Amino acid sequence: MSRKQNAVADFARYLRTETVGGMVLLGATAIALLLANSPVSGAYQAVRDFHIGPSSLGLSLSVGDWAKDGLLAVFFFVAGLELKRELVIGELNSVKAAILPVVAAVGGMVVPAAIALGVGWGEPGIERAWAIPVATDIAFALGVLAITASGLPNSLRVFLLSLAVVDDLGAILLIAVLFTAKFDLLAAIAAVALMALYAYLQHRRVTTPWLYVPIAVGTWVAVHAAGVHATIAGVALALLTRVRKDPYEQHAPALRLEHRLQPWSAGVAVPVFALFAAGVPVSGDALGALFRDKIALGIILGLVVGKVVGIVGASALAVLFRAAVWPRGAGPRDIVAVAMLGGVGFTVSLLISDLALDGPAAEQAKAAVLLASLAASLLAAVLLVRRSRVHRRADDDA
Repeated sequence: MSRKQNAVADFARYLRTETVGGMVLLGATAIALLLANSPVSGAYQAVRDFHIGPSSLGLSLSVGDWAKDGLLAVFFFVAGLELKRELVIGELNSVKAAILPVVAAVGGMVVPAAIALGVGWGEPGIERAWAIPVATDIAFALGVLAITASGLPNSLRVFLLSLAVVDDLGAILLIAVLFTAKFDLLAAIAAVALMALYAYLQHRRVTTPWLYVPIAVGTWVAVHAAGVHATIAGVALALLTRVRKDPYEQHAPALRLEHRLQPWSAGVAVPVFALFAAGVPVSGDALGALFRDKIALGIILGLVVGKVVGIVGASALAVLFRAAVWPRGAGPRDIVAVAMLGGVGFTVSLLISDLALDGPAAEQAKAAVLLASLAASLLAAVLLVRRSRVHRRADDDA
């Protein structure tokens, strides 16, 4: 392998680590905020709003929309692959182990939504904006966990990943229901047919990308044309991908795809989305206005308070009624620390803010998401460091 190929392989390996992925995402967010609050903010907005793509196919989208609809489909495809792998052959392949993150995710969606709806009741746009704090950002949350929780059992990482993917899937379903202005039945039928073809080729052990890439692109175009948010295409195809390897295979298709696409997701898809979604004006007056705006305040309380209450409460009830068990080697206090990371809404919360609100209201909501995500990540970091020390001392004493 040449020196250049080695450098590319090393860079891709670094991007696969959650710490590096989180740092890249954080850097893209910082650049977006810097650009949006600098003298070049007009040029930044012009690039974000510039339309490209074939209008004949209904794909004349702004650069920001391409990042939101196209690149995030790659992100959700990779997340869906990992979730399916954990469900079929990983730590969630038993019913009781799989139930806990699902129940926790539901609690972590219902309580924040209820808080946002209650606080923002009567405000214009709240009929759609209540969905903003339901999601957890997978990349950011896992990045914070990787940096601060080296002493915690790996079962907590799987719990957080599963919880984040499930509530992001829930958020995507909400997007499909709440923000589908028009539904094209023929396009939806085409999307289902392409997904069925993808599943059939997986069943027949076909491996050539010359078939799968056009099918994946066609599915994305069909889902977009159907009026449903196109990121659903990524999730659906991931869940149709085979995760058990045959005796003659070194790795199953899901693991191969995850390995190849993870650097693109962490190094391109999510950071570029953040670059165009997180660029909101921030000033002393703007920050002060967040606490006077009922919708923004509901988003902040939903993410910082509602997520912890919902995740921990639902988890405790599931264990109490013996429907689930705590993650292996972890207990309720560990769940509280991890649940705080649920308040890092970021990627999907920014996406829903763009869909639910317009103009200044959307900018205000996105600023609330950024502030709440920052607060949740800092609080979670403190709790996770403390729990890591406890686990390390217990290991030393054993």
